[in-house]
Amino acid sequence: MTIDEFDQFCKSLPHTTHVVQWGDAHVWKIGGKVFAIGGWSGTEQIGITFKCTPQTFQLLKDEPGLRPAPYLASRGMSWLQWLGPETVSVGELLEHLWQSYRLVGAGLTRAKKRELGADADVF
Repeated sequence: MTIDEFDQFCKSLPHTTHVVQWGDAHVWKIGGKVFAIGGWSGTEQIGITFKCTPQTFQLLKDEPGLRPAPYLASRGMSWLQWLGPETVSVGELLEHLWQSYRLVGAGLTRAKKRELGADADVF
């Protein structure tokens, strides 16, 4: 997956915003809260970081092509970084990004959801 493909997918999700920060990382947010980061791998391959459930984190954290997300996972958060399709295909990665978006969006306050005009069915 390229950074452009990553950005295109995240842009397609309702109510998202994009900022480049933290040393050229492409950061995607919903309601001001991060749900995906692209570019943090330390390798030529794009690293894509996403939030997941604690169960998904435990199942995938040691699988080839994935690792606990730098900084976030070390602070007890359930975030993974995808480094390639060895275990999780690009199609499955898109599902994980969608779930990350939903997890973060569901945690927004009612007021923030109203401000965004976000339908409850989105999350």
